[in-house]
Amino acid sequence: MSVEPEELGQSSEELAALLKAVRKRSGLSGVRVAARCNMSQSKVSRLESGRVRASIVDVEQIFRACEAPSELLAQAMALARLAATEWQGARGLRRKGLDKKQLELAGLEKTSTEFRFFLLSMITGLLSTPEYIRASLAHIPGDHSRTVAKKLDRQQVLYDRSKRFTFLLTEQAIRWPLVRSDALAVQIDHLASLTHLPNVRLGVIPLDSQVGPAPLNTFTVYDERIATVEISTGVMVFRDPRDVASHLQEFATYEARAQFGQSARGLLQDLADRLRTSSE
Repeated sequence: MSVEPEELGQSSEELAALLKAVRKRSGLSGVRVAARCNMSQSKVSRLESGRVRASIVDVEQIFRACEAPSELLAQAMALARLAATEWQGARGLRRKGLDKKQLELAGLEKTSTEFRFFLLSMITGLLSTPEYIRASLAHIPGDHSRTVAKKLDRQQVLYDRSKRFTFLLTEQAIRWPLVRSDALAVQIDHLASLTHLPNVRLGVIPLDSQVGPAPLNTFTVYDERIATVEISTGVMVFRDPRDVASHLQEFATYEARAQFGQSARGLLQDLADRLRTSSE
């Protein structure tokens, strides 16, 4: 099923209207449907009005209760999956202000416990030095001082021991020359220091590692409820459990090939030493 990015914002309304139409066509009241689905009547009302996003389970329960045709159920399930997917275009994020995106990410970090980051081509802001952060924003016009400050503020979450982090970085992400060689060496030293945090697992996937199918995107999974995927023109946000599970499975594949602990620190030290030698 193909879909244009702008359609993602319309699917929730379409799904709510379809739920209401199916229930009315069945001749059942909201109270009767709620009883058959073991949910409150107020929830049925909120689902039909679009005030609450219907999950895949909600859709299936209501359509079964209303004895709706299978082709309508398939249509509703597709809409539910789209409703659970959000597109955040890069141009729109820049218009709103990149510092606003930092507030959104801080909110996700506050409400999540376990984080999994797969970093294909760059080092994420949570692990970055100030110079690296500034360089990552240099291609975007404007003053980014507030965005840099908020990115640095967010790094405090790494020291919250009630949260667990796993970062997987490809060797090419670490070596990408976003900053001068001496500054990149300092960035790599910073990565090595973070491997000592008890709630942080930082793994490096060497270039000569056999990882199977080539990864296509950087992505992050928050607990087991949200997966975000970064591409050059924006960010996709997935809330459908099947999409999240797919990213968790992909992450596990890369995690099995990564080097952690002393092995990772040794590789990082070697990379930093080579950069310092080349800059002399």
